[in-house]
Amino acid sequence: MSVSASELAVVADIGGTNTRVALAEGGRVRDGSIRRYRNAEVADLTEVLTHYLGEAEARPAAACVAMAGPVRDGIGKLTNLDWAIDKASVGAATGAATVAVLNDLQAQGHALDALGPDKLTPIMPGQAASRLAAKLVVGVGTGLNAAPVYRLGSQTLVPPSETGHVTLRGTNDEELRLRDWVARKHEMPGFEDVLSGRGFERIYAFLCEEDGAGEPLSANEIMAALEAGEARADRAVSLFCRLLGAYVGDLSLITLPFGGVYLCGGVTQHFARHLAGPDFAGAFCDKGRFSEFMRQFPVHIVTDDYAALTGCACHLAEISKLGH
Repeated sequence: MSVSASELAVVADIGGTNTRVALAEGGRVRDGSIRRYRNAEVADLTEVLTHYLGEAEARPAAACVAMAGPVRDGIGKLTNLDWAIDKASVGAATGAATVAVLNDLQAQGHALDALGPDKLTPIMPGQAASRLAAKLVVGVGTGLNAAPVYRLGSQTLVPPSETGHVTLRGTNDEELRLRDWVARKHEMPGFEDVLSGRGFERIYAFLCEEDGAGEPLSANEIMAALEAGEARADRAVSLFCRLLGAYVGDLSLITLPFGGVYLCGGVTQHFARHLAGPDFAGAFCDKGRFSEFMRQFPVHIVTDDYAALTGCACHLAEISKLGH
């Protein structure tokens, strides 16, 4: 039986490898509606949406797409995939009258108020704050990015950014040597070059060169070496956590997220137990006379793999109420 309702929406989350699509109503993703498509097996997003809606026999009134790449004025280009996304093509593929295109971190930001405690792992307690306090979402996966989240009355504002590409800095001799090592291989070393899946591999390769021994390994191989007790793998994890803590701490000073910092992405989840240790918190709070000030910010790991879809649904529900 076909489905049609004024609140029915289709939402999609496009990554470098897979695209996930679901139906949503009233800011909630429908249970059992999520489907995954391998990007290498389809021509573009139009094919994905047409196939999905045909199988679901659905005619959505609204559509929202989250994508791993910069978005400007409803037009985006994926960073790791040769797809261009715009509101016109999404509207044509879905028949939706209301269409939004977001950066994937924007979508994660729109989801935060809808995530229950079962979808969050606290790693720093912080202090309680107003429901309207600013938040910060940081994504660590294939790439690195972050976005502030502001609540203005009944509206959520998540400005886009590309903060993963700000210049890599170092606070001690080892980190400065790492920066110089990365600079020899990249024109302008940024934080994403060390804080991502590939970045973790670069940290390990750097330590191999420092030690004058060992061979570069994949991220999975490094974690296996860690479990086997290898000291270099332990150093790589520690350095990664310290760099991430310093990076997130800097962004927290810029945005003052008294409502909490939310770490998401596949790499974040793989590092969860290590991020709960002293390296991340120590570097996060290491801000001189502002070190104690930093302890106000709660820090959580988001464990919901489908938070971006929820964020798309929440965003559509908001703009529908606002009459956009």
